[in-house]
Amino acid sequence: MKLISWNVNGLRAALGKGFLDYVAAEDPDVICLQETKLQPEQAVFDLPGYHRYFNSADKKGYSGTAILTKTEPLSVTYDFGPDEHRHEGRIITAEYPAFYLVCCYTPNSQDGLRRLSYRMQWEDAFRDYLKTLDQKKPLIVCGDMNVAATEMDIKNAKANEKNAGFTKEEREKFAVIKEKGFVDSFRMLYPDTVTYSWWSYRFQARQRNAGWRLDYFMVSESLKDAVADAKIHTEILGSDHCPVELDLEV
Repeated sequence: MKLISWNVNGLRAALGKGFLDYVAAEDPDVICLQETKLQPEQAVFDLPGYHRYFNSADKKGYSGTAILTKTEPLSVTYDFGPDEHRHEGRIITAEYPAFYLVCCYTPNSQDGLRRLSYRMQWEDAFRDYLKTLDQKKPLIVCGDMNVAATEMDIKNAKANEKNAGFTKEEREKFAVIKEKGFVDSFRMLYPDTVTYSWWSYRFQARQRNAGWRLDYFMVSESLKDAVADAKIHTEILGSDHCPVELDLEV
């Protein structure tokens, strides 16, 4: 089973940059999208063979997630936890016979870390949500988790220790998810590989490969032996993020 996750930074923009050609070439079983920035009725494109599920933010042109899947899930749910976490379209959960798939777009702590406090509350509630699901069946969690987990996952670690996405607080929350039994599939297979999935549009960051690894496929401990491969497609353009892939034997 081939799964793709991609923060497209605006699905309508991505459609004009070869998104459908990419999907046709890769032919994934499931593709999870983040930062779709649209309402479901604006998702006008031809993609035969896929069931479509969109979770849009109340605020138009902001955030949003989607799951496009060849196999119809047993169930699909949107958002999680208390009402404060249910307005930005950040989570879609699809249930399959062998696992739950959670498409996630973690809130950014923003410039000046003005949203770090909310991010910490969101992280705790999200971890509790994952723990509840994991008690029922194994989990795959994918998406833009807005954190570079270690110094290996960011080009300039020291310069970014107080910036959103690499604060001590954010990295500690990510570490707790791993401590609770979830495995970073790419790092499990490639413990020493330095590669990134996001580059700023500023300062020619992509050309200089001054990037961050923010996009992940996490799996329950019980699923890790089913992971055949994990890839980061740095060659794919169309967004400030590139797609990441999980190949699963189920």
